[in-house]
Amino acid sequence: MTLRLWENPRRLMLAVNAAVLAGVLLHKISLPPYVPYIHLLVDYHFGFTKRALLGAIVSVFTAKVPVWLVFAVGGAVWLMTAGLFAQLFRRTFGFDEKNLPLFVFMAGSPFFLKNFMHTLGHFDIYGCLFAICLLLLPARSLGYVLLAGLLSAVLILIHHIHLLMYVPTIAVIVVLRYYLMQGVNRQNAAVGIASLAAVGVLFIAAQFYGAMAVPETEFVAHLQGRMADPSRADLLSFGYIWYQPLTKEILDTWQRLPHNLLGIPVFAFLIWLHAPLWQYFRNLIDVLSNDAHRRIVPAAIILVSLGYLIMFAIVFDYSRWISNWAVCLFLILHAVKMLPASKTAPPISAHDRKTSAMGWIVTLIPRVGIVRPF
Repeated sequence: MTLRLWENPRRLMLAVNAAVLAGVLLHKISLPPYVPYIHLLVDYHFGFTKRALLGAIVSVFTAKVPVWLVFAVGGAVWLMTAGLFAQLFRRTFGFDEKNLPLFVFMAGSPFFLKNFMHTLGHFDIYGCLFAICLLLLPARSLGYVLLAGLLSAVLILIHHIHLLMYVPTIAVIVVLRYYLMQGVNRQNAAVGIASLAAVGVLFIAAQFYGAMAVPETEFVAHLQGRMADPSRADLLSFGYIWYQPLTKEILDTWQRLPHNLLGIPVFAFLIWLHAPLWQYFRNLIDVLSNDAHRRIVPAAIILVSLGYLIMFAIVFDYSRWISNWAVCLFLILHAVKMLPASKTAPPISAHDRKTSAMGWIVTLIPRVGIVRPF
């Protein structure tokens, strides 16, 4: 077994990635889960509230929320995401030797599962999970479009920033897998537009009418009443989120901008490390058999990227945004692979030394982070 690993560096990279993931997990559980924990406490006790769906679901099962539940729920969602992604990759590409370099650059990327482990308990991963589910499910009926709309609505209720984070990617997946394959007619176009409109209305409601209407002291008292250990008042330090207007978030982001921009060269380097993957993505687009498909896919990528640019201007968690942007491209790549192609795109080289070096660097980087790189 050991000899086989050394003879096939891609398998060794995956083994090292598993060890790195374990290290990230051990580090993560040693930190207080300020933001994830409070999201499990907030519910609809005071009426419609932004970011309250997860807490409302938790409240159905338990009146008192222990801190360990953050890691239990987050860990379960992470395992589901990792398992379903492996199933998606197996179904789309297969795990034969020629596709292992691609799997290393995706599953082993510090943008993806390792960063989701670092942000365990945050809401980003739900968008990824739902998108993977839509990539796995058959896309042959209007039910697929309606399901995508429903999942998008759930994401908005988890956190309304998903309108820019994963809802555009879900829309792209629906377009590529359903509308390009089944064709557009009056009925399915109306359903798609109605779904988008409903998600948009829900976003407006969450963003502009979902702030807490009661005094902050009353809100915090309610949250303390839901805590298994009310003495951990430090875990409620982010309660101001439910009172902060959009203008304040934008102001905070722009005040931090000069410092946060220092991370851009690091982000650029991390993106460059995935160059073999991006080249393969380009090759996939080039071999599509339909000219319209070859134009639509780049336009879709630009649309998704514009959403993230807006997020960069609004909220300062830059490391999370760049990581999720990359994950969205990974998922769109799978959708593109499902489109008709005139020939097979050449796989990432398993013997190129530069590609192998990039793969090792990607493997050894444990995460990208939340705000600043690493």
